[in-house]
Amino acid sequence: MVIEQVKEVLKIEAQAILDLVERVGPEFEKAVQMILEAKGRVILTGMGKSGLVGRKIAATLNSTGTPSLFLHPGEAIHGDLGMVTREDVVLAISNSGYTHEIKNILPILKDMGAKIISFTGGLDSPMALGSDAVIDVGVEREACPMGLAPTASTTAALAMGDALAVVLINSHRFSSKDFKKYHPGGTLGERLSVSIKEVMFTGDNIPVVVLGSKVSQAVEVMDSKGLGATLVVDKSDRLAGIVTDGDLRRALIKLENITEMKVEEIMSPSPKTIDENQMAAEALGIMELYEITLLCIVDRQKRVKGVVHLHDLLGREEFRLNEGFGIASGTNNRSDHSA
Repeated sequence: MVIEQVKEVLKIEAQAILDLVERVGPEFEKAVQMILEAKGRVILTGMGKSGLVGRKIAATLNSTGTPSLFLHPGEAIHGDLGMVTREDVVLAISNSGYTHEIKNILPILKDMGAKIISFTGGLDSPMALGSDAVIDVGVEREACPMGLAPTASTTAALAMGDALAVVLINSHRFSSKDFKKYHPGGTLGERLSVSIKEVMFTGDNIPVVVLGSKVSQAVEVMDSKGLGATLVVDKSDRLAGIVTDGDLRRALIKLENITEMKVEEIMSPSPKTIDENQMAAEALGIMELYEITLLCIVDRQKRVKGVVHLHDLLGREEFRLNEGFGIASGTNNRSDHSA
């Protein structure tokens, strides 16, 4: 039964992409031309799952020569609209086209002079009607049996974003040399094609404290390891949580004398994890998706095996495998970053 359900989901999502093929037309060409003629950047925006798709498209565009950034529509009306200029092109993503937050900001963006491209299935929606170019990414149905969770629709939008990026690569005549220029830490493909166990920090390089430790001890470990966070484990080295510099800041605002508190009182439980045999590229994908900078590597019993930091994957320093230890070693003069 499970296998059949999996196959059905994959068929629905694959068909959602195939259905887009016949709908690609002049509006897509218009959108590409708008981006090529723009003197500014491509500003991606979307709420919820569409926002996550937008972040991924922005990352792909940036790495392939099209300057982009993500604008959260909820934050936009509280000051972030200041990052948009009349030279920019806004790419808004909403399956229905009725997303409240996007409806609120699109008229403002148009008044600012920015061009608007929409990825939507709602071709008669306010978002579509207020756009300069409308790309139809509608799907017949979601893979979710209730038709509620964005599944096939986000897959379709993501695929169309990849198509846009590839067309722009060809239009810019973006080459492998250009790709390396945007990844100065080395050839990104080579860096991310290794397994996590080849690049993770292990042993004494892991920032870790035991449940019951004081917050002051966690701060000492964070300071000495320089990764902006410390893991919290039980007596069997099983992962229980993580304390990040963000957790510390939030605790300082809300609580008093936190240094004498136990780490479990301020830690974030159930941090994101990955297996040591997965690829560095998968680790990077998880970090981008959840907007974290430190990822914990655990075994099937949730025992901590190592950690990997986003900046090392992206090229803060070259991977240097420490013979006999299997860790990414380097200088320990790191600035703190939230995980």
